[in-house]
Amino acid sequence: MRIASILLAASLAAGQVNAADTNGLPGMAGVDHIGITVPDLDQAVTFFTGVLGCTAFYPLGPFSGGDSAWMQDHLNVDPKATIPAMRLVRCGNGANLEIFQYSAPDQNAVPPRNSDIGGHHIAFYTTDMAAAVAYLQDQNVQVLGAPTTMTEGPSAGETWVYFMAPWGLQLELVSYPGGKAYEDSFEGRLWDPRS
Repeated sequence: MRIASILLAASLAAGQVNAADTNGLPGMAGVDHIGITVPDLDQAVTFFTGVLGCTAFYPLGPFSGGDSAWMQDHLNVDPKATIPAMRLVRCGNGANLEIFQYSAPDQNAVPPRNSDIGGHHIAFYTTDMAAAVAYLQDQNVQVLGAPTTMTEGPSAGETWVYFMAPWGLQLELVSYPGGKAYEDSFEGRLWDPRS
């Protein structure tokens, strides 16, 4: 028996790895970071740290491919695109955010909506939905509607509401202090900041 097989068997026995996780990308351990591009890095870092309470870590940049196609080959952007600066932030017990500020000749300055291809949002777990919504409103952050509580289906028990970053990034608050209904039917668990 190879060492890798022995380690996998030990991990399965200890409950550290789910057997369903052994297929797919070798060595997959989880989401390290989510990258987002913003129009103004300082504004974004101030919003994530000053309003949401994230912690800023080290800056990186500038990056450029010069006269080469490096940016196109490695990042799938215009070869003349540059990254004047970027910054890593961490928000509570979750994946890191890698915040980019790009400059590119073909840059689209309109953020995608959730319904657009490539649309996205970042959800933050809160232990107190009412207080979190009131806080965002006090900070003049646009909250989209009132919180919705799921009462049926696998997400029953979850309350959520969307809000907007000043530059148009869609964000969400979620809370499910008593868990979600799917937990009664599935052996595995989605990542959960409560644990």
